Amino acid sequence: MVDEHAEFNIAEFLKQLTTRPGVYRMIDANGVVMYVGKAKNLKKRVSSYFQKTHASPRTAHMVERIVRVDVTPVRTEAEALLLENNLIKSLNPRYNILFRDDKSYPYLRLTNHQFPRVAYYRGAVDKKSQFFGPYPNAWAVKESIQILQRVFLLRTCEDTVFAHRSRPCLQAQIQRCSAPCVGHISPEDYARDVAAASRFLRGDHKSVLAELEEKMLEASGLLEFERAAMYRNQISALSRVLQKQSVDTTGGDDDADVIAVVVKDGTVCVNLAMVRGGRHLGDRPFFPTIAQVDDDMANEVLEAFLSQTYVDRPLPAVLVVNQDLDAPELMAALSEQAGRRIHLIRQPQGDRKKWLDMAIDNAVIAIERRVAERGSAQFRTRALCDLLGLESVLEEQIQQQGNVDQPDSDAPVDILAQLRIECFDISHTAGEATQASCVVYHSHDMQNKEYRRYNIEGITPGDDYAAMRQALTRRYQREGKADMPMPNVVLIDGGKGQVGIAREVFETLGLDISLIVGVKKGENRKVGLETLVFVDGRPDLELGVNSPALMLIAQIRDEAHRFAITGMRAKRAKARQASALDEIEGIGAKRKQKLLVRFGGLRGVKAASIEDLLTVEGISRTLAEEIYRRLH
Repeated sequence: MVDEHAEFNIAEFLKQLTTRPGVYRMIDANGVVMYVGKAKNLKKRVSSYFQKTHASPRTAHMVERIVRVDVTPVRTEAEALLLENNLIKSLNPRYNILFRDDKSYPYLRLTNHQFPRVAYYRGAVDKKSQFFGPYPNAWAVKESIQILQRVFLLRTCEDTVFAHRSRPCLQAQIQRCSAPCVGHISPEDYARDVAAASRFLRGDHKSVLAELEEKMLEASGLLEFERAAMYRNQISALSRVLQKQSVDTTGGDDDADVIAVVVKDGTVCVNLAMVRGGRHLGDRPFFPTIAQVDDDMANEVLEAFLSQTYVDRPLPAVLVVNQDLDAPELMAALSEQAGRRIHLIRQPQGDRKKWLDMAIDNAVIAIERRVAERGSAQFRTRALCDLLGLESVLEEQIQQQGNVDQPDSDAPVDILAQLRIECFDISHTAGEATQASCVVYHSHDMQNKEYRRYNIEGITPGDDYAAMRQALTRRYQREGKADMPMPNVVLIDGGKGQVGIAREVFETLGLDISLIVGVKKGENRKVGLETLVFVDGRPDLELGVNSPALMLIAQIRDEAHRFAITGMRAKRAKARQASALDEIEGIGAKRKQKLLVRFGGLRGVKAASIEDLLTVEGISRTLAEEIYRRLH
């Protein structure tokens, strides 16, 4: 065990350091991890920090603060990559280049049924279905699904709906599905359409078009002009798709991720474009969190992006980039994790060059848009700080923190970025599934990783005051914890009643009541007529519809409302699904689970006939009739 109070002897430490691969952590005088890195050779990499003159002021400033270095040796470079990524996500070291840990990327899924279904999917992939992707966003998946509907007429309906149809649905009527549910297409023909769709998604566009043309000519020769017209329409739709995607249909099944790193106007953007099966699926900009932006840090940003993005998800065999990357250990670890060699292309040709140029252009556009949005957000933050007289409070706060958010002492401190606002809202449906939300505004933006939901229990249904009291108590009785610092403003979505409850909680906990600001709705809840309500003696404020401060408050308040409603609806749906079966005598936990698994949820159980219910193990005819009666 390391004695944290003993003086750190760097020379002795480096002399004893192992040469194995591993992860190192740079720690400051307060015991805070400032930086996490990986190395093929720990001794060589860690020693470099104390022997070189650092070109980057950010790195030099970090080295000055190091009082201890902790290392964790591992067996392989891939293990080091995984450990580094996990530590960065859990510790958020301020000298690392941090990318937001977004949700997993979406996929397009073809199920393994007699009549496979095409569907949007997000989560871990398995071998039971065919998965295509990942895609940069949900819109790209849904566009591909629409293509498969128009060209190959594949079904998208849920299995429970498919199993109980007696006539074609609207999708079949508008020629977006071949209606296998009612026997309008044979299993063999549908299977051929699925195979063609699979080849199309993998990039084999030429053979798919040739097959459709052959079918059209065959049907025309047999004088089956209606069927020939259907194939003609499919060919036309597929040709339009390929033309829109600007893909050479003879180009093969190219899978690649195109990554452009651009530094401009003090902002860094990494734009990721995904190409699957030769089709450009769209792109997605990422803006990392960086303590200080240097003009020559693009290579470092690229390395951080590769290690944090691909460590826990599949990656294609080709990565096209616009920056030189001298990181053989990283590429070796990614290749080891993928089980095949990953090719990094710096100077692409042909279509790949077009994709990279487009990714660079889109990164520049994303930066310009972000700079404009940031300026607007700063303007609104400034207006609110002026209104509430918070700038001196923020300056004092920065002095107490020792300027930790701006490690380079020569860089100007953005005082307004220190403003932290938390907003609370209550949501329920006639007292059912009550939830409170807490959203956070900081650094001129909503910080969704810091959002919190509170399940409200033990109160009279519909008692919003009790719900607000419980949420505020649970949040602020934990004051002083590093993961949730106290805000500068606590917004309460409500008038004098809700604000009065907040005052009682703050006085009980010994907190400053001047932090509380209520947002009272205007006449007919019209936007722009809200009134700010205080509990420390200040008069109410009516700001007017054009007030930038009110615009910011409304933005935060609406986000709290959205977050509360989505949580409440999910909680309500879960409760209703459970209660409908739980209330039936003879249905225990095991039988309920078997029913839900067999029919895909409560909706499927409701759609099942008595005979269908009898197919579930443990369901007698008497119980099946009772389930059917109670659910109908």
